[in-house]
Amino acid sequence: MKEIDIRPAVESDFEDMWQIFRGLIASGETYTFTADTTREQCHAYWFGPGVHSFVATMGDERLLGMYKLIPNQVGHGDHVANASFMVDPAAQGVGVGRMLGLHCMEEARRAGYLAMQFNFVVSTNLGAVTLWKKLGFSVIGTLPLAYRHANLGYVDAYVMYRLLSDPMQWPA
Repeated sequence: MKEIDIRPAVESDFEDMWQIFRGLIASGETYTFTADTTREQCHAYWFGPGVHSFVATMGDERLLGMYKLIPNQVGHGDHVANASFMVDPAAQGVGVGRMLGLHCMEEARRAGYLAMQFNFVVSTNLGAVTLWKKLGFSVIGTLPLAYRHANLGYVDAYVMYRLLSDPMQWPA
C-alpha cells in the first residue's frame, strides 16, 4: 500500500479539492454550504487570506482529503484555532480523517494556538462527532435545530472544544 502524506495545499491541488468539496456539499448532510456554492467561493474558503490549508495525498496520484486552519477569533481570542475538514467519500472509514485531525492539532500547536474550537459540527454527522471525541474534543454547546439537513430536516449542531496544551504552561 502506498503511504499517505499530509502537506500544505498548493494551487495545483485545487481541482481535486473542488471535486471533493462539490461532492460533499451536494448531499446537504454535513456542511452549511449549498450546492450552488461557486468555484470561486470554494477557492476563497481554502486559499483565502490567512487560511492555512493542508491536503492528504496517496503518493502523487490521489488527493484523499483536506483541512484548513485559521484563528477562531481575532485579537484577544486568536489563541484558539478553528479548522474545517473534508475527506473524499471514497477514502472515508480508513483513518484519513484521524490522520488529518492529528496533523491539524500538531500544526495548531506549532503555530502557537493553545486550544481548538469547532463552531458547527452537525450532530447527525456521527463519523465526525465520534472522531473528535476520540481526539479529546468535548461538546460544549448544542445549537438546537441549527442545521437544515437535506434528508432529516432541522437537526442540532454542536460546538466542540479542546485544549491543545496545559493552561498552567500558557504565556501570561
